[in-house]
Amino acid sequence: MLVKTAHPGGAFGAEVVDVGTGGVVAVRGDERAVAGERGPARDGYDVVVVGGGAAGLSATLQLARSRRSVLVVDAGEPRNAPAAAMHGFLGHDGLPPADLLARGRAEVRRYGAEVVRGRVDGAARDGSGFAVRLAGGREVGARRLLVATGLVDELPDVPGLRERWGRDVLHCPYCHGWEVRDTPVGVLGSPAALHQAHLFRQLTPDVVLFQHTAPAPGAAEREELRARGIRLVEGEVAGLVVAGDELTGVRMRSGEVVPRRALAVAPRFVARSAVLESLGAALSPLTVDGAVVAVQVEVDGGGLTSVPGVWAAGNVCDARAQVVTAAAAGAAAGARINADLAAEDVERAVAALRSPEPARAVG
Repeated sequence: MLVKTAHPGGAFGAEVVDVGTGGVVAVRGDERAVAGERGPARDGYDVVVVGGGAAGLSATLQLARSRRSVLVVDAGEPRNAPAAAMHGFLGHDGLPPADLLARGRAEVRRYGAEVVRGRVDGAARDGSGFAVRLAGGREVGARRLLVATGLVDELPDVPGLRERWGRDVLHCPYCHGWEVRDTPVGVLGSPAALHQAHLFRQLTPDVVLFQHTAPAPGAAEREELRARGIRLVEGEVAGLVVAGDELTGVRMRSGEVVPRRALAVAPRFVARSAVLESLGAALSPLTVDGAVVAVQVEVDGGGLTSVPGVWAAGNVCDARAQVVTAAAAGAAAGARINADLAAEDVERAVAALRSPEPARAVG
């Protein structure tokens, strides 16, 4: 059994804005707006972006500054909501995730963006573009589609993990490792546990690997653990010990309590890919040591999916992306989409130039 929850850290916290469950960012195309002005809702856009986190807003910024009309629909479910701060984003290290998105929304608004609440229920091919259905019945058209909906972290079924997730139950050493440096850290057994243990060992000399339900390490792996001073505790973990709203230990099925101040776990990453799957986008597994740890959408180097006209960016197609990585992917996808639209604009303009003008009636 797995427990679904949101990811704790700035590392993965890429796919949400406060525009709510399906919030909408719209950049008017022909009806240009100056900062702060809002125009009437429109039903056709150059691009609909599903997901308004770091990836979605970065793509919107690129597109809005290129004077493309964009509608961004976000589910309002931040993957990194439990985290007090995100890390590893140059110039924004330590910034609360919500603050980054608030700044992002302010930036896209300066270029005519409109932010409203909403949710995308589905999308379908409509001629050369797409019909996108929002919750509540509204349907909008789009020439291109970008999905940046992120993913869901499914935690192991250990009592107490979800409640401490993003605080002292962690995943990414680059997101939270510095904050638990030189403290007793545990690593819960999983296909990624040995890798995690050695990364956290760089940050603290006191690391314990709990085998839990994972296969026993082999002889070579045990030697590596001993060489690095990482203690292996066999047996299944029963739960956590918390005192004063702080993790103090890990309780084994045997009743033994191993003092720890932080516990690293490896969730299973599941892409929020319903919209993409409805369009027929290809998915692929991400494996670690032969075990599937994620299911994500396949994209090329610029974020184009297997469906013509449909792009993806952020954790929905890269489970390992940190906030900065997701933002970069969104910016790249936005630029690629704009270039693709420009090529189509040229094609249409040439076709119009070559078409004879309709004859005027005489009389």
